[in-house]
Amino acid sequence: MSWIEALVLGLIQGLTEFLPVSSSGHLELGKVLMKTNLNENLQFSIAVHGATMLSTIVVFRKDLLRLIKDFFLFKNTQQSLYGWKILFSMIPVGVLGLLFSDQIEVLFHGNTMMVGGMLIVTSLVLAFTKFAPGGVKPISFKSAFLIGIAQALAVIPGISRSGLTISMGLYLGNNKDEVARFSFLMVIIPILGANLMEVFKGDYNQYSEVSLLPILVGFVSAFVAGLIACKWMIRIVKKGNLFYFAVYCFVLGILAITLY
Repeated sequence: MSWIEALVLGLIQGLTEFLPVSSSGHLELGKVLMKTNLNENLQFSIAVHGATMLSTIVVFRKDLLRLIKDFFLFKNTQQSLYGWKILFSMIPVGVLGLLFSDQIEVLFHGNTMMVGGMLIVTSLVLAFTKFAPGGVKPISFKSAFLIGIAQALAVIPGISRSGLTISMGLYLGNNKDEVARFSFLMVIIPILGANLMEVFKGDYNQYSEVSLLPILVGFVSAFVAGLIACKWMIRIVKKGNLFYFAVYCFVLGILAITLY
């Protein structure tokens, strides 16, 4: 992998992790177009996913500090309750990852037909948020679990994690600001868990042909792009306009099917 490929793939990962356009779908298409097999580049995969997780932590550092402080001090506050809701939302993706990890890995083999179809599904989900109730309800445990189910469905390449989780929150009538915040905070532990599983399951030094420079370039580009995309997406959700992303996903989905 060259540093240019690493730069492009890092930018794709950083931008699409937070924008509702499916990072996994874009990376699958990127692998096909650039003929780069990320499944055989464990270090690079962990680096770019870790970079997007770090960008989330930086953007929401104040929220995280308050959540962690109240949670571990067992304070009976809204912050500690919010922390429990985040943990509750992780149950679906945790169960799916533990029980069906091998079946999920089969999906990541450059099947652009499937990616294209799932991008069109994402497009429809985003488009129908136009008719979602303009709610102000706080996120309940029930809402957290349903948003968690949406996150679990997003393991399929082409299904946008942020798109599905934010859309679910809007459909449930939850507060727009809180939906975006919840969507990004709930992904930190699953990304960390997935990276740890990759480390323990695979041979971290097996693919030593990936030099340090591409890994560093990919990490930095994914981190910077993630910072920009995360802040941008928060503003977009507040305005409640996801229609342009729906159009983008639909067009890209058609192109992906044509590429197949």
